[in-house]
Amino acid sequence: MNRINKDKLPRHIAIIMDGNGRWATKNGLRRIAGHRKGAEAVRKVIRKCREIGIEYLTLYAFSVENWSRPEGEIKALMSLLEEFLTSELREMLVNDIRLTTIGDIDALYEKVKKALYEAIEKTSVNDGMTLTLALSYGGRDEIVEAVRRILQDSKEGGIEEKEITKEIFADYLYTTGMPDPDLLIRTSGEYRLSNFLLWQSAYTELYFIDVLWPDFSEENFVDIIVDYQHRERRFGLTSDQLT
Repeated sequence: MNRINKDKLPRHIAIIMDGNGRWATKNGLRRIAGHRKGAEAVRKVIRKCREIGIEYLTLYAFSVENWSRPEGEIKALMSLLEEFLTSELREMLVNDIRLTTIGDIDALYEKVKKALYEAIEKTSVNDGMTLTLALSYGGRDEIVEAVRRILQDSKEGGIEEKEITKEIFADYLYTTGMPDPDLLIRTSGEYRLSNFLLWQSAYTELYFIDVLWPDFSEENFVDIIVDYQHRERRFGLTSDQLT
């Protein structure tokens, strides 16, 4: 813990939590057992972020592509998500964590939506940390939806073509009001973004680790933050300009 420089923390960390199914197969278990074990890793990371002072944590919990999985697995995932939202609500309240969500939430099961909206409402005044769950989320879908909304506003006279800037466009994304991720972590050894925060990750530091998500430890997380703190973020400038 003392290896982390509190003055150089990333404000916003995003995580692609990959490898639950492979962890289950590796251990001779059903896939849902991997997802349940992965939920334990989620709790550890949330607590560590809150402990060290991370302002925003965004977790890729369920993608739009995940709807193509077997129906039985989807039902189990929705049940696990509902259970997680219900069981973790008290901890979010105690630890001053505000819950938000991004994605096509209307596509979720009704019980999940009910638990989600209840947790969002009850934690809405918390300001210690913002936890965002990406649910039924796709980065390309988000961008297309933003374009549709801009076109609609343009037709209604709310915005003119010449007024559209990168900043204005970002306000039409699900993540409006949030800073872009400073650090994006993907577990399981895969080296791709998988349609996650495509616009927002233009200047994000990426870290890929060959550890399945259920095995992702607090030590792994601390190591990654320390690595991030040794990187130079230039945003197109030279090192001399930053100095």
